Amino acid sequence: MAREPNLLQQLNDLQAEHGWLPEDVLRGFAEETKTPLYRIQEVASFYPHYRLTPPPKHHVTVCRDAACHINGGPDYIADIKAALKDHTDIEVHEVSCLGRCEHAPAACVDDVPLEGYDAVDVTKVALNYEAPPGDEPTSQPRSWESDPYASRDEHYGVLRELMDGGDVATVPDRVQESGLRGMGGAGFPAGMKWRFVRDTPGEVKYVVCNADESEPGAFKDRVILEELPHLVIEGMLIAALVAGGTDAIVYIRHEYVREGKAILREIARVEEMGLTEKLGVDLSMFVSPGGYILGEETALIEALEGKRGEPRNKPPFPTTHGVHGKPTLMNNVETFSHVPLILEEGPDAWKAHGVNGGDGWKYVSLCGHVENPGVYCIPMGMTIAELVNGPGGGMKDGQAMKAYYPGGASAPFLPASKADVPLEWNAMEAAGSMLGSGSVLVVAEGTDMLDLAANVVRFFRNESCGKCVPCRVGSEKAVTLLDRVLAGEGQGDEFDLFPDLDEALRLTSICGLGQVVLNPATSVIEHFPDDVAKHTQNGG
Repeated sequence: MAREPNLLQQLNDLQAEHGWLPEDVLRGFAEETKTPLYRIQEVASFYPHYRLTPPPKHHVTVCRDAACHINGGPDYIADIKAALKDHTDIEVHEVSCLGRCEHAPAACVDDVPLEGYDAVDVTKVALNYEAPPGDEPTSQPRSWESDPYASRDEHYGVLRELMDGGDVATVPDRVQESGLRGMGGAGFPAGMKWRFVRDTPGEVKYVVCNADESEPGAFKDRVILEELPHLVIEGMLIAALVAGGTDAIVYIRHEYVREGKAILREIARVEEMGLTEKLGVDLSMFVSPGGYILGEETALIEALEGKRGEPRNKPPFPTTHGVHGKPTLMNNVETFSHVPLILEEGPDAWKAHGVNGGDGWKYVSLCGHVENPGVYCIPMGMTIAELVNGPGGGMKDGQAMKAYYPGGASAPFLPASKADVPLEWNAMEAAGSMLGSGSVLVVAEGTDMLDLAANVVRFFRNESCGKCVPCRVGSEKAVTLLDRVLAGEGQGDEFDLFPDLDEALRLTSICGLGQVVLNPATSVIEHFPDDVAKHTQNGG
């Protein structure tokens, strides 16, 4: 079906054409499209990707968040800034997580990631610009345990079987029986969501893949998008077949250029195979203009409608009132990618891959102070210790583990004494944290945990959309208190405010960002009191 042009994507095109968004160009666009200028300006000023001032010759973006912060990030940033300070035609910006945490500290030049480059090499690229390698998808994807296909010719076999008379009606039940949950962090039962959308009447329905992975320490979806795009697209098309979807959209962060190319090639491939035409599905990719808040499903929907990416109040929920008010089935990249194998081998066989109470396979991002940071497909329920000492290759330089977070920056830190907790939903919750997205940051002894917690809280403060007062004001208050203590100006009672502040944020914030702002700090206060005490006047 024909889809109206989206304002965000039109602005993306204008910026690609001009290098930025000049005022006269925006006015001309407003007149041509009969779009009120204030509508254009409110959107263009919200998203960090849009430039409203002339760009420099080159721009360098350097990550300031958790994985990079504990791997020499502050010195890395300082060195790059110092080397380029006299070059007015080159901008250097500290930015939120670039999704390259296994290469920490991470940087990009003109949005091209520089993986494994030190500060000197980044400076050389910026000064003597030649597009570095790494902006094309890999031509040699690895073999992954979650892929049911032995060869490229077999791809989409599960979907074809369903289209050729397979038992479509029971698909949500089989997905439910497998124990598959939303792998983006929320952990909502996937089969239940599929059933909700299927059973909601509507001639137009949307299937959306949330590929806006932007939390510090999270990069597993990036690898799945690049190396297993066929499973992501097949999972989405199966969902469209089951739920009656007419539009299927991969919503991807703009920093994932290489991964976006892989998805676009896969979309072209399934169209050439005739699968989308036979299903009656319009399959496309939507490039986000940036912002961590867009990972929240209703903020993402606002962006798909060409608006500022601010979360909605719920209910109603997207399953009944999503994109343009239509029933919308939204899942994470990893969630969709697991569906073909679940249907190929059956729910019981899928569940049997898990251990220690876990169901099936789980992709994890592993980074921090480990020898082999990267993305691994592991049995759900593997312990942190097994992950670190197995595929992770042990702690970096033989250091002792001090702490970790198991599910992304929003998951509370746990001490090394809990390294035998399984990476499984219930076990992690019982231990005082959460599985979340399965993004594991491992921290070595010698790390100042209060400084690290402040870094993560600062990320949430920076990424708050500001729509609701509790999150906007509460996150700023938390950062102010933490910075005061870290600067040695604390009076020793700053953290007495945190329980009430945490409760207020959890009860009154519109979305999950505000509800987890204080998780890093409160967990450090609980588990690492010595790191807190040394920064206060009463500390030792």
